[in-house]
Amino acid sequence: MESETLSDEFSSFLDSGIYRLPGIKAVFLDPVRLLNLSYTRYSISASGYYCRTFDSLGKGRRTNIEAGDSYVPKKKKRKRKRRLPQDLNEQELVAEKRHQDVRPFLLKAHEALLGTTELLLFLPNLVKDEKFSVDRRGLEQSFIELGRLWQAPLYEISISIEGNSKEVQEEGLQNVDSSGRTVAPLFNNLISNNASIDVDAEFLNRTYILPSKSCFHTSDLRQIHDLIPGSSDQGFNLIVIDPPWENGSAYQKAVYPTLPNRYFLYLPIKQLAYTEGALVVLWMTNRGKLRAFVEQELFPAWGVTDIRTYYWLKIKPDGSLLSDLDLIHHKPYEYLLLGYVNKEKVGPHFIRNFQDIQIFISIPGAYSRKPPLGKLLEDHLPGPKPSRCIELFARELVAEWTSWGNEPLCFQDCRYFMER
Repeated sequence: MESETLSDEFSSFLDSGIYRLPGIKAVFLDPVRLLNLSYTRYSISASGYYCRTFDSLGKGRRTNIEAGDSYVPKKKKRKRKRRLPQDLNEQELVAEKRHQDVRPFLLKAHEALLGTTELLLFLPNLVKDEKFSVDRRGLEQSFIELGRLWQAPLYEISISIEGNSKEVQEEGLQNVDSSGRTVAPLFNNLISNNASIDVDAEFLNRTYILPSKSCFHTSDLRQIHDLIPGSSDQGFNLIVIDPPWENGSAYQKAVYPTLPNRYFLYLPIKQLAYTEGALVVLWMTNRGKLRAFVEQELFPAWGVTDIRTYYWLKIKPDGSLLSDLDLIHHKPYEYLLLGYVNKEKVGPHFIRNFQDIQIFISIPGAYSRKPPLGKLLEDHLPGPKPSRCIELFARELVAEWTSWGNEPLCFQDCRYFMER
């Protein structure tokens, strides 16, 4: 850096993980810093989070590579001929029109990032830790496969109570083993860490880190109704949803099983929402057909209105875009749709300050892993504080959040963490 004096914005970023770019409604996010706000005893390894940046073996695959297995790279595919606008079908033309509309804003946001010298020089430091590396071989348990087995109800997770059993509670079978650890069924059971510190949990000879005041429910779509609160005034103010949409990329990489769109019509969003209003955040793919389904069928079924659009622009550690901005497919950005349930009960100041085309920029982690958005959205959440937040189809835990899905412990393996 030209000056040893840090700007106020950069100093704030080092604490918060959010850097507000000048001249445009856009921010740069450091997901590792944001996630580390959830932990007291541990910190997330940047090298582990960004392992996809360094080589292709750890591209976020959820399959289990056992020690001793050899990695056989796939044959290179023939390079596809670049499609021209005149070759697009009707839905692709609609998506391309939407891209052209937002393109100037994305470019301006990227130019603003490139103009922040102190942040740009710091970017390479975000993706690595000194004296730390993650062994990715055999890293993830296949929770999806385990949950399908007939033995699934018998699997138990053992949680360290750190000498205070009142602070760690599980809503299901309650038992304490001979070592003083709390034992509870892992699947189809709401498990909470009510302690003010991180706790360790053991499952099938692996250790998982549970952040303070977090809870999770591991199940498939058939059990999601177990999360509906007893009364609507106990509902969630923020509902983040990252569905396993059907898409060719996920299928080719075999990273996770997808579901047909119609399945998501049955998510009980209205029943999960807080009675005085809730913000719903839905991660999308760039397919035009999917956007039409969400706007015409899914959001009406969920009761979501006043829809806005945010964009996630992906960059490399040198600040350049992850890919060509104008590619027909595999664009260097994703987007999400936001709207309110029970909008009529939401205060007008929330609606008034709820801006469209908000852009956030970050370096992506593992395949399909999304940056945490709670801090960025907290000013738009109706209802009492602290807000009640839930993520559906979650793959990691956050302090004071509920995480539901068939693998919410995916990124909680202790090998993704370092002790503070």
